[in-house]
Amino acid sequence: MTLELAHRAQNLIQGPGTTLAEWQSSRSLAGVPTITHRQLVPEGQRLVVVAPHPDDEVLGCAGLLAGMKGREADVLMIAVTDGEGSHPGSRQWTASRLRRQRPSESALALERLGLDVSALNWQRLRLPDSGVEAQEAALFERLLALLRPNDRVVCTWQSDGHCDHEATGRATARAASTNNACLIEVPVWAWHWARPDDPRVPWASAHKLLLDSQVLASKRYAIAAHISQVSADGQHAAVLSPDTLERLLQPFELVFL
Repeated sequence: MTLELAHRAQNLIQGPGTTLAEWQSSRSLAGVPTITHRQLVPEGQRLVVVAPHPDDEVLGCAGLLAGMKGREADVLMIAVTDGEGSHPGSRQWTASRLRRQRPSESALALERLGLDVSALNWQRLRLPDSGVEAQEAALFERLLALLRPNDRVVCTWQSDGHCDHEATGRATARAASTNNACLIEVPVWAWHWARPDDPRVPWASAHKLLLDSQVLASKRYAIAAHISQVSADGQHAAVLSPDTLERLLQPFELVFL
């Protein structure tokens, strides 16, 4: 990503963002059809989740993961970075501490979704946080070696507004296409910067995976495992603000197919 594009992506996530009430009034969102877990991950197919940072898998597709309980052998988790760049300059959350902390938060979050974490195939690529774009070609090659034909591959949307999310999305899309896998993109930061009927959002390819009250409660509990991200750091607000979490805890997850 050029400096200009990285600056644009950063700017998209400034300010309070679009409110939940605004999203609830969206005609485009209201018109999105539903899709079932079985349709997204048919029996016998493998679910591959490619997360730029150790929390994106829960923020973007916790419901999809919760539905894999009992099918953990069909799940491949790929952590692109260890999320060490979330608190630049922090004395409390140094990069070295975050490299240890955030993967353990991610494992606890998946346990809270009801998954047997010990049965998951978990690949940690340890690319630099906020530097995935510079390693995009290498990421593509790593993913190419891990994906199989007919995999259901979930990643962050290629236009999500965060440089790592977009680079991960592009590399995953290329690898999935090359290996004849099915790509499923999920928005995370787009809920912040996009508008209710935003033409930049691919509404025509969007579907909703509905979350019942139990799964939604499990998702909330799983997100809370990411202590480093949901807690204030001295004078600095939490990375995941209450408004951000409110938008991500709607009774459905949006996927682009």
